Amino acid sequence: MPLTDLPLADLRTYSPDLAEPDDLDDFWAATLSESRALGAAPVLAPVDTPVRELVVEDLTFPGFAGEPVRAWVVRPPAPGPHPCVVEYLGYNGGRGVPGEKLQWAAAGYVHVVMDTRGQGSGWGSGGHTPDPHGAGPAVPGFMTRGIEAPATYYYRRVFTDAVRLVDAVRTLPFVDRDRVAVTGASQGGGISLAAAALAGDLVAACLPDVPFLCHFRRAVELTPELPFTEVVRYLAVHRGSDAAVFRTLSYFDGAVLARRARVPALFSVALMDAIVLPSTVFAAFNAYAGEDRSIEVYPWNGHEGGQVPHWARQVEWLGPRL
Repeated sequence: MPLTDLPLADLRTYSPDLAEPDDLDDFWAATLSESRALGAAPVLAPVDTPVRELVVEDLTFPGFAGEPVRAWVVRPPAPGPHPCVVEYLGYNGGRGVPGEKLQWAAAGYVHVVMDTRGQGSGWGSGGHTPDPHGAGPAVPGFMTRGIEAPATYYYRRVFTDAVRLVDAVRTLPFVDRDRVAVTGASQGGGISLAAAALAGDLVAACLPDVPFLCHFRRAVELTPELPFTEVVRYLAVHRGSDAAVFRTLSYFDGAVLARRARVPALFSVALMDAIVLPSTVFAAFNAYAGEDRSIEVYPWNGHEGGQVPHWARQVEWLGPRL
């Protein structure tokens, strides 16, 4: 992708008219209430790892419909309570092996890495959480699973898992329950936006990095690369399903949910990104309801974004807010 999809000056004011379902809040309130009523308490277990200077543990917590979801907890050895960073992962990556991610814990945070249900075979070291739900006809991948209706859509389960993980980490004795931030890159960025919007004041800050799953209509129409093209392929085969598909997606659109997120937020965007178009990131950023919001712009990067230099910026930004 040789050029950004809009000039930066236009991106900074880009606020499209986004469709919002009338029952959006009721839909999510009912979904979260049903899942919060189900499932066992979170369980921590020790793991065998060569990491010696940090504590690494296996967390199992109840997600959507009370179903078990896995996560890694990596933390400083001092009892705390410590501030916590919950991280959600990019598309089709898994939580990996214990101790694979150490940076946030080395910076003094409890770091919790959520496994994304059903994913984990596209990159990294694999995942460990199944998604025990079937779906109707779908394009290979996750973008069109259950897309016929909001109640059956795959990301209903994932976003619920994300909120339930926030619920779970706030019960851990070494976590300061009032200092829990959410973050993630790409798909993880979109999930972090959803968590900040749906968990309300249970989250203290949000750091969506090149966030995916925003401004679905524009993304599906213009993005040249996977995974948004999964939806294009679905619509090409299921002719005439446009209205139903985009109605479903409107319940999960990060640019719509951003209107409900008010905690401090640090976004990032890469202007050469052909997987997450810059305009879709700015649609979410400009819709974000919190007053304390900023965005780091990487003009010459693709979907890799700012990588470790951006993580250093996140640490600098987050410290005063937690």
